[in-house]
Amino acid sequence: MLLKDDTRPLRQQVFEQVRAAGHMPRMDVARTLDISPGSVTTITSDLITRGLLQEVEDNQRGPSRGRPPIALRVAPSSRFVIGMKLSDERHTAILLDLAGNVIAEAHLASGALRQTTTEVLAEVSTLIRKLLHKAGQTHDSISAIGIGLPGIVDACTGIVQWSPVLTDTNIPLREKLMQELDLPVSLDNDTNLLTLAELWFGAGRGTSNFVVVTIERGVGMGLVLNNRLFRGALGPGMELGHTKVQLDGALCRCGQRGCLEAYVADYALVREAGTALDSDPRASNSAVTMIETLYDEANAGNEAALAIFRRAGRFLSVGLANIVQLFDPERIILSGERMRYDYLTTDDMLAEMNSMILPAGRTPTPVDIHAWSGSVWAKGAAALALSEVTDALLGENAA
Repeated sequence: MLLKDDTRPLRQQVFEQVRAAGHMPRMDVARTLDISPGSVTTITSDLITRGLLQEVEDNQRGPSRGRPPIALRVAPSSRFVIGMKLSDERHTAILLDLAGNVIAEAHLASGALRQTTTEVLAEVSTLIRKLLHKAGQTHDSISAIGIGLPGIVDACTGIVQWSPVLTDTNIPLREKLMQELDLPVSLDNDTNLLTLAELWFGAGRGTSNFVVVTIERGVGMGLVLNNRLFRGALGPGMELGHTKVQLDGALCRCGQRGCLEAYVADYALVREAGTALDSDPRASNSAVTMIETLYDEANAGNEAALAIFRRAGRFLSVGLANIVQLFDPERIILSGERMRYDYLTTDDMLAEMNSMILPAGRTPTPVDIHAWSGSVWAKGAAALALSEVTDALLGENAA
C-alpha cells in the first residue's frame, strides 16, 4: 500500500501506484488515488508519450467478450539502475529495470576486511564493469546507482562517518563515487536499504509501520513509519546494535562496551566459539566457518555451543522488547543470513521478549524471519536508486 502523499506531484503518484501494483487499469488508478478518470487519462497519456508507461491487456480479469480490457504498466526497459551492497567479505551488485525486475547479478570478493577509500572505489568500479558485461549493457544505459554499506551513513550528505569496511572516517563517499563513476549515486546504511527492499518487494508491502532487524557482521535496524523510511533527525539513527544492554560489558567493534552487537553479531559468536571449541578464533580462515562449526556442535548437543546461542538469543530478546516498547510496530522482520540459526529465534526467545513488554497480556507483536542473502540488500539499494530516478523524472523539480 502506498502512502497517500499530497506533496508529491499527481503524475508521480499515478506512476508509483502503477509500479506498486505491477499493472493496473486506469479506472482502478482513479479509484485508488481518488481522482477523476479524466485526470488519469491525461496524466497517463503523457507518461506513455514519454516512454515511462505502456498499455497491456488486462488478462487478470478473466475471459470477456470482445476486446480485452486495457491496463497500464511501467515500461521496464526505459531506464536501468544498479544497486550494490558493500561488505567486508563480498560485494554484491544487481541491475534492475524501471519496473523493478532483476536483469543481472554479480559478485566480487573484498580485498580485505577493512580497506581505504581508494581501494573500495576501485572495487566498486570493477564490480560495475563485471555486472554490465554480464548483462550486455553499457555505462550510458544506467540512470543511477544506489549503494549500501554498514556503519554510520548520512544519506542526505553522502558522508560515511564510520564503517567497519573502511579504514577512513568522515569520508564524503557519495561525492567520491560520483566522480569515480560519472553517474548519480545514492548512499545509505545497508540496513535502511534492506528495509526499503522489504517495503517495496517483501513482507513490508501493505504494512504501514514495521521494523527490520538484521543480524550478520553486525546488528542493524530499519524503521518504517507511515510507509516511509525513518532515519531520525540527523540521518544516522536506528543503531540498535549500539544500544547498551550491559554496563561495562563485552567490547564492541565500535570501541564501546556493552553494546547489543557485542553479544549477538558474528564476531561475538566467533569470540565465544573459541572458548567452546577450544580453538583460537584468529586461526580460522573464515568467521563463517567458525560459526558453522559452532552451529553443528550445538545441533549435536554440545552444551557449551548451545549456551552461546541461548545467551545470544536472550540478549536479542532484550533488544526486540525495547523496540516494541518504544515504537509499537505492526510487525518485526528479522533478516539476514544468520536467521537460519534457529537458536537465535526460538519460541523461548520470543516468549522472553514478550514477557518484558508492558502492559502484560497485550497481543504479541508478529515476528517474521527472513534468511536472505546479499542480493536482497543490493535490491534495496537499487530501490533507492529507482526512487531517485522517479523523483528526477516526475518529482516537484522535474521538467
